[in-house]
Amino acid sequence: MAAEDNQSILIVEDDERLALLTKDYLQKNGYKVDIESNGDRAITKILDTKPALVILDLMLPGADGFTVCRTVKEKYKAPILMLTARSDDVDQILGLEIGADDYISKPVKPRVLLARVQSLLRRTQQDSTENAGLQNANNLVFGALRIDSARREAWLNEDEIELTSAEFDLLWLLASNAGRILDREEIFSELRGIEYDGQDRSVDVRISRIRSKIGDDPIHPRRIKTIRSKGYLFVKEV
Repeated sequence: MAAEDNQSILIVEDDERLALLTKDYLQKNGYKVDIESNGDRAITKILDTKPALVILDLMLPGADGFTVCRTVKEKYKAPILMLTARSDDVDQILGLEIGADDYISKPVKPRVLLARVQSLLRRTQQDSTENAGLQNANNLVFGALRIDSARREAWLNEDEIELTSAEFDLLWLLASNAGRILDREEIFSELRGIEYDGQDRSVDVRISRIRSKIGDDPIHPRRIKTIRSKGYLFVKEV
């Protein structure tokens, strides 16, 4: 199995022209880029080569993008940036639910794509650097819920909670600011390095998934509260 390269990107896209243009643009910005056009082969390549980031289209020959993401996410922990139709909320929400870390709409604007790639890789590499060698630091405990940022793991009672990379980042951001309301603008700035456009629902989707995973009531949440017109509040004591 190949060692993970922190500048390597795999583009999974069957539109040859788009894939080559994207590859050329990213290579000019210092990244090592490979292309795969078939979903079945992409699964094998992702798990074998462990690229630093995957740019994943949905419509592929063989396994589609959803299947690729769902299949590799258990063993592949690096970011997946999903390409979606321009305004297809269903694709975006489903992608986030199965483990995609971010999404970008077609047609792809090169500078926007580069900014998303840089943000995802910067966050991943920063986490790796900050957490290297740490053992028991950066633990947060809220009753039966324990969150360890060094190991990027969370437990409810003694059971480990299965979280995607993006879900963990959001949970840690909320929990480390327990007792303070975070609005969507701040969350987007911290986690994605971009301004909130007023329409993106990715935070809401992840909040819903996190609530179910940490045992919070999705209808009447007590741990992660929605504060109308303001944002989200992680409650210290429930």
